[in-house]
Amino acid sequence: MFRMLVPLCHVKSVPRSIEFYGKLGFQVGNTFLPDGAPELTWAWLQTAGRAQLMLAKASEPVIASQQAVLFYIYCDNVAAKHAELQKAGIAVGPIAFPFYAPRGEFRIEDPDGYVLMVTHT
Repeated sequence: MFRMLVPLCHVKSVPRSIEFYGKLGFQVGNTFLPDGAPELTWAWLQTAGRAQLMLAKASEPVIASQQAVLFYIYCDNVAAKHAELQKAGIAVGPIAFPFYAPRGEFRIEDPDGYVLMVTHT
């Protein structure tokens, strides 16, 4: 039986992504800095609500239009989270109400163009 699935995103800058995801409530759980490297090359992030994400420095350019994955982030109150992230300076899309998210969902993008859909639990 699987216990959990933790996505790993290849990013241009691990520290820059840590800063962005920190605004979403993620905290650094672990990092890796190779000897002589100018910045972190890997990080594991987590939230108090058990969401997890790993970041790794990309060896090739990250091209936003080729990111073929969506990350769904669940919260209790979509409108409140929308306002909170907007106040934190994050570009948030409008709240939409598709059939599968009757209390709404909205889109944000991380610094590398990965799409995060914020919706309700």
